[in-house]
Amino acid sequence: MLLRQLGLRILQAIGVLWAAYTVAFAVLYALPGDPAAIIAGGGDSGTQVSEQAVAELRARYGLDRPIWVQYLDGLAHAVRGDLGQSMRIGSVSEAIVQAVPATAQIAGLAIVMSIIGGAGLALLASYLRSPLLRQLLLSLPSLGVSVPSFWLALLLLQVFSFRLGWFPAFGNDGFGSLILPSLTLAALGSALIGQIFARSLLAEQRAGYVATAKAKGVSAIGIHLRHVARNAALPSLTLLGVLVSQFLAGAVVTETVFSRTGLGQLTTQAVTTQDIPLALGIVVFGAAVVVVTTLIVDLVYPLLDPRVSTGGAR
Repeated sequence: MLLRQLGLRILQAIGVLWAAYTVAFAVLYALPGDPAAIIAGGGDSGTQVSEQAVAELRARYGLDRPIWVQYLDGLAHAVRGDLGQSMRIGSVSEAIVQAVPATAQIAGLAIVMSIIGGAGLALLASYLRSPLLRQLLLSLPSLGVSVPSFWLALLLLQVFSFRLGWFPAFGNDGFGSLILPSLTLAALGSALIGQIFARSLLAEQRAGYVATAKAKGVSAIGIHLRHVARNAALPSLTLLGVLVSQFLAGAVVTETVFSRTGLGQLTTQAVTTQDIPLALGIVVFGAAVVVVTTLIVDLVYPLLDPRVSTGGAR
């Protein structure tokens, strides 16, 4: 049974990766402009360049072939792990490997901040007995979801960098430069975790084992932390795949605002210059990270919560 589920999950993962590559390929080739002319003009689509130089670039990167041939050839190379050659910076795989650590730093710190912030808010809100305070705290995650990331990034820059001078405004210089970009990403992550965790906490508080624990003399805080919170935390685990995808997407805005090198900035450059191999490689890499993360969560979750594999029986 486990092997069958694993096989189905892997097939689904392959399907998602194929779909991501296909959709990205179609969208990138539908963009107006000629990639070869943009590259020949140094990244400026309005620069006049000779037809011979453009034709040489098309031939060098295979852009003179039919689109379906380019698609199948690129897909075949991607299956073998070869993401092709960028029109500007050489190997796509090497460019992604060099950019990943910077993005992984802010994404990893953002996940930690999201867990601390979202879980802390949910625990406090579900423990309070005042309906007014509880409702006030439970409304904060909705606010966090609705705040645009670029607006929050600019606000954090204005307050903590330009006015207070606590953190660097731009660049990849030390741990301090990670704080504001990570906070920007963590606002959405905390909101998502807070919403799901708080809902689970309130549901678990009505479970039968809570009354049993009270009858045994367990304190209210003990019941809340040792029993209710432990059982309620499991559904939040499924958010990990969502958070990874959100942080990868948010890195484009965040790294641009804070002038950080990483996958986000690399993506912006690829789309701006219409560097199709580089953009495709980033999309495939991002989809692979999300797929692998989701696959791991799907496989680990039944081990942590046997009710999933027993039809919900307690």
